[in-house]
Amino acid sequence: MASSNLDSLGSFAHGLIHSRQHVSPKRLIDPGPSPFQKLEILNAAGAAPDHGKITPWHFYEVSSKSRNLLGDLFADALIARDPGATLTQVDEARQKAFRGPLLLLATVNLNSELDNIPEQEKIISAGCAIQNILLMANALGFGSGLSSGKALYSQKMRELFLLKEKEQPLCFITIGTISTHKPNKDRPDASSYTSIF
Repeated sequence: MASSNLDSLGSFAHGLIHSRQHVSPKRLIDPGPSPFQKLEILNAAGAAPDHGKITPWHFYEVSSKSRNLLGDLFADALIARDPGATLTQVDEARQKAFRGPLLLLATVNLNSELDNIPEQEKIISAGCAIQNILLMANALGFGSGLSSGKALYSQKMRELFLLKEKEQPLCFITIGTISTHKPNKDRPDASSYTSIF
């Protein structure tokens, strides 16, 4: 491959990686990815490193029909944590389930009965799959953001998504069109997180 092509590909990769920013789900609106674009985004996860080819991660799309169930869970979780929560606060918690046109729950299966892959490698693989999703969404012109919260790790969340015994929720991924743009945040310099051994 010619040097100019390599320079061009490197420049594209640099731009794609460094232009990706976290976008609050509040600022992600319709239109969302088309069915073809959604498939491209999800297929990008399959390029993640995967020791043993066990695909330890899974992505659950929260359908429009299921958002009410998730919203009720968020509201109930807030009330359980804070019985004094106002009606406005409870409604705000419920509305989190309706943000963004594409909402995914990312999980990782840490069951090691059928393989000898360390849990850390499975979590790293899941993280890489998530990053690939974020980068592909960015490449297609969409914004994305990760979110978690105490409700994510609750037993009710496990029951709602029918998670397996060793399957752990990692985060929600919201993808959509950015309604309002904000300046890109400064990134840490490599010198702040690298050293020579």
